[in-house]
Amino acid sequence: MTERQTSQPPDPERRGAIRVMVVDDHPMWRDAVARDLAESGFDVVATAGDGDQAVRRAAAAAPDVLVLDLNLPGKPGVQVCKEVVGADPKLRVLVLSASGEHADVLEAVKSGATGYLLKSASTEELRDAVRRTAAGDPVFTPGLAGLVLGEYRRLASEPAPAAGTDDPGAPRLTDRETEVLRLVAKGLSYKQIAERLVISHRTVQNHVQNTLGKLQLHNRVELVRYAIERGLDDA
Repeated sequence: MTERQTSQPPDPERRGAIRVMVVDDHPMWRDAVARDLAESGFDVVATAGDGDQAVRRAAAAAPDVLVLDLNLPGKPGVQVCKEVVGADPKLRVLVLSASGEHADVLEAVKSGATGYLLKSASTEELRDAVRRTAAGDPVFTPGLAGLVLGEYRRLASEPAPAAGTDDPGAPRLTDRETEVLRLVAKGLSYKQIAERLVISHRTVQNHVQNTLGKLQLHNRVELVRYAIERGLDDA
């Protein structure tokens, strides 16, 4: 079995579909995941079997979501995550791993992963996780979400690099952006925030992206850390 190289010209029937890339070093598992996602209407634009290959193909295929195993030859999954998110902050990474070890989960999140799902998840759970990850929602196997929020709080207690936001000349957040940031810090998903504020899911995403840009932050981990440091999670 061979890995998918890069995407072909868009299929009209798949135009607008979520673009997904699957990275796993086990060919049968990788092909099965890619097939299940494709049959569910996702546009599987590439697959890869090792870390270096994953970074190269992600750059060429430009997926919306990278479904990533952590245990890869050549370059570990956490390093792949750092590199692909660093190169394209809009790319979402959903880790799909056999490991439920807390250290692995936290390392993945700190590397920029949006979600973490165990391989014991059902096909429907994977489909839902990919959809939610593409929308920017944090997705975690039950029991891991609290762990991750606890890590956000721990990080917030450590010194952080200055983001320039205390400078009087630094960009200021609007009242709505601050409100969205406060709810993000409380661990709410974008969908929950949209329902709470009676705005669209897309509007929530736009507020988060604008806030990241203004604060010169790169991902949700840094954003939550920033919010917790300023006590917004208790507001």
